[in-house]
Amino acid sequence: MHDVAVVGFSQAPNVRRTHGTTNGVEMLVPVFADLYARTGLSKSDIDFWCSGSSDYLAGRAFSFVAAVDAIGAFPPIHESHVEMDAAWALYEAWLKIRTGEVETALVYGFGKSSAGALRRVLALQLDPYVVAPLWPDSVGVAGLQARLGLDAGLWSEKDMAEVAARSLTGAATNPAAQRSGAVEVAELLDAPMVADPLRAHDIAPVTDGAAAVVLAALPRAREIAERPAVIRGIAHHVDSPVLGARDLTRSPSAEAAAAAVGTAGVEIAELHAPFSHQELILRRALGLDERVRVNPSGGALAGNPMFAAGLTRIGEAARQVLEGRAGRVLAHATSGPALQQNLVAVLEGAG
Repeated sequence: MHDVAVVGFSQAPNVRRTHGTTNGVEMLVPVFADLYARTGLSKSDIDFWCSGSSDYLAGRAFSFVAAVDAIGAFPPIHESHVEMDAAWALYEAWLKIRTGEVETALVYGFGKSSAGALRRVLALQLDPYVVAPLWPDSVGVAGLQARLGLDAGLWSEKDMAEVAARSLTGAATNPAAQRSGAVEVAELLDAPMVADPLRAHDIAPVTDGAAAVVLAALPRAREIAERPAVIRGIAHHVDSPVLGARDLTRSPSAEAAAAAVGTAGVEIAELHAPFSHQELILRRALGLDERVRVNPSGGALAGNPMFAAGLTRIGEAARQVLEGRAGRVLAHATSGPALQQNLVAVLEGAG
């Protein structure tokens, strides 16, 4: 079984709204063109395509089929899709390459969150008998989680503001970020509550965007990139969807995924934390100490395109290796309410 490496990453700008259709074609075409330019590949060099998106979000059936227009109708392609964040599409593509079925893969995710009431639509993933009929939006559910941690003394409002300040300040160097600029903690703590105890800076913005990653078996990867980012471990686990059946201040599924891949020696971590307090939960669950630099890209608080943000974390982490800024990095993606499902990958520069 060949090792698998990331050899290219590109993303669309993270913006509040776009004028294109919900099938993502307008966002994806420039992203694919940029990837081809970065890697020197063409469509005919890709053996397998896999995407992540949501028909609920797009408001149409089989929206991912329409998105294939961004690839082109001819020659025919080998394609698959997951109805969730494209980080899980990357997992499928990774398996395809590991088993020797294909040598290269292009993974992409897209979402036009501005097309509908995103935070309300996400209530549809909750327990259909007890919770969903109450229509709690995603911010309200996260607010309950944040309050539990505050009341238990696991973190403070200042801790949450420090996460937001670092993320939003770091985003100033990321041209894809939706929000940027130097941010002071005191300024954030003076902001009004949106959903007690959450303020606007604690909440990832509603974002339109897309991202794409090219994977290759290591022998082929060495021909494409000078320093491929080899996936040394990748795993995903899931917790109960019943909010009252788990301790929301912990993330057992993230802990299990981290234990499966091994996080020792990680220098940089890209964590998919749509709310500031969730980064604090994840740092503990993944065993990341203060020496690990977290979310230099700004993370989801700077731009959170649904169904692409998790893949973006993998791409941003891989970029650190591809460009020689780190030797061992961690990427994380989440799906479901209150960190219900988590995927963790560790990547290293090819020796």
